[in-house]
Amino acid sequence: MSTTASGDAARDSPSAPIEVRLAAAGLPPLPRLAWLEIDQDALAANLREVARLGGPDVEVAAVVKADGYGHGLEVAARTFVAAGAARLCVATLDEGLQLRGIGVDAPIIVLFPVPPESTPVAAAARLELVVGDEAGATEALRAWTGAMRDPGPARERASMLLLHLEIETGLSRGGVRPERAAVSARRIAETPGVRLVGVWSHLASPEDEQASAEQRRRLEAATSDLRLAGHPVPPRHLLGSGGLFAGSSPVLEMVRPGLALYGHLPAGLPITASTAASGRRLIPAMTLKARPVRVHEISAGEGVGYGGTWRADRPSRIATLPVGYGDGWVRGYAGRSSALVRGRRVPLVGTVAMDAVMADVTDVPGVGLTDEFVLLGRQQGEWIEASELARLRTTIVWEVLAGMAYRLPRVYHASALVTGMRTLRGEASASWVHPEGGEGPRTDRPLGDAPAAATRREAGAREPA
Repeated sequence: MSTTASGDAARDSPSAPIEVRLAAAGLPPLPRLAWLEIDQDALAANLREVARLGGPDVEVAAVVKADGYGHGLEVAARTFVAAGAARLCVATLDEGLQLRGIGVDAPIIVLFPVPPESTPVAAAARLELVVGDEAGATEALRAWTGAMRDPGPARERASMLLLHLEIETGLSRGGVRPERAAVSARRIAETPGVRLVGVWSHLASPEDEQASAEQRRRLEAATSDLRLAGHPVPPRHLLGSGGLFAGSSPVLEMVRPGLALYGHLPAGLPITASTAASGRRLIPAMTLKARPVRVHEISAGEGVGYGGTWRADRPSRIATLPVGYGDGWVRGYAGRSSALVRGRRVPLVGTVAMDAVMADVTDVPGVGLTDEFVLLGRQQGEWIEASELARLRTTIVWEVLAGMAYRLPRVYHASALVTGMRTLRGEASASWVHPEGGEGPRTDRPLGDAPAAATRREAGAREPA
């Protein structure tokens, strides 16, 4: 199955000129002519589809680490929570603190251990931490106990440390051995102010039913030992996107989807008949666009780019697009990749520079500086999938998405209306007219919480096509 949604679910991003769309939303122009467009409707729809697949009694812990897989940490988190996610998952302490800093109140799991001395800081922010190693857990509990003895600010801010016990079941990356789970649970139970709120592991090969069954068996052995030792077994979580859609293991009480929430599935994943329809309904949420900074003619035999590795075999027209490996468009794409313009594929030629790549537009007459190129995503029924880019550079879709640089502006939209943007200077929300009146730039309403129906600030503003 394709790693992205089917043609029925996928859709073009809004096609009106970006300046028109931003102006209609009361937002300033982009600082550069390469940007990402993120479809918040797609993110929300994917979350709901995954929740439906998991079942009504299963918590969805949406994974938003690595800047929301390149889509934007803050907007992805807000959008998923608004769509029904019970929890969020991040990889690092500072990701969790960033979400708390913008007012995200949902439970947040930090999936990798934090420095022991930062344990009280995490607890004060109500972040749920993992126990991934006995020695590390000992240090974290010691730091917590010391902070609770100190009558300073740390004790005042943190009343409870919430932990998820990770079990090593076969990934060999983190977790305590199943036979040591009860020992770790006892240490947690004996430490004042600490509570075990989850037991979890992570599938190494969700496409392998036999290997996944063995990991599930080891997790069950650990939880069985907890029961025998008299410890209550908290919610268990094992499956991410791959395990959920492959159906290689039971769902348990919680799932941690990541990739599927952004509209993609792992390459080569065997999809069951019961999950195929859900897979087809996933909608890729990211589009990479650029407008040329120059379109010029070259003669046959002229070289393009550093080293002149590509030379025109005929008189050609070359468009310079201001996106390069500094933006996540890696050098491995050189000589292999394409872009879409006016709904047609054109080859990207020459080497990829840090800030530029060139497109041969000879066969698309009339292309000029106002044309928008799509390097990832869909345009007029033609599309370039993230899985295609992953194959070109022998990697995985996760890396393609998460590798999109922070310096690329993000433009967010829902119901074909721009809801906000993010640049290196920060985030800005669209301006809206509300029944109670008032207008002007809005910075108080989260981008991920835009009204389902809203009117434009300017009565005659042109809407995106």
